[in-house]
Amino acid sequence: MESFATISELPAVIPVFPLSGAILLPRALLPLNIFEPRYLAMTRDAMAGDRLIGIIQPKGDGGAGPPELFGTGGLGRITRFSETGDGRYLIALAGIIRFHVTEEVGVATPYRQVRADYAPFVQDWNPAPPLPAMVRASLEDSLRAYLETQNLAADWDAVRGADDEGLVSTLATVCPFEILERQALLEAPDLEARASMLTALMRFAGTVGGSTSATGTLQ
Repeated sequence: MESFATISELPAVIPVFPLSGAILLPRALLPLNIFEPRYLAMTRDAMAGDRLIGIIQPKGDGGAGPPELFGTGGLGRITRFSETGDGRYLIALAGIIRFHVTEEVGVATPYRQVRADYAPFVQDWNPAPPLPAMVRASLEDSLRAYLETQNLAADWDAVRGADDEGLVSTLATVCPFEILERQALLEAPDLEARASMLTALMRFAGTVGGSTSATGTLQ
């Protein structure tokens, strides 16, 4: 996988980007617009090294200090990088594996770093097995009803042609779920559990009328 042959080659300490409402799942792609000085520094350091960054959600805004972090995040590798004329970085992270935070490390860098434990997520290293046909069908049915409540359209040829893991990861990433719901999706033990959770969340949103009035197309 990318530059790493085994999980044991992944670094024990990683930089993290605390980002509310964002999760990074294995083999998913997360585009980011980097503009804060500390995260510009983090990106430069990552580009000069192994290109690895951890994405993790913060718990609240932290008040006067740095916010507490959730215990589980996703490790990604920078696969696309460009610099804008006004000094921003546009990058894309490709998800590799989830991690547990065992401790936050005291560092001199302006960005935070944590000690990561990948052992609970060894199954992330390889693509997930296909979903049972009934689980996939239920997911698509719930997605259709959910999109109607959100005033969204979908390219159904693309949806039906998407592989199970790609579809589940995309929905978990782009659907406007709450922070705790996203975290639960990230922490789901396997693809089938994540798909079932997505189905339940979309059905609930359809029952209560959804949480957004945005219009657009899901592709």
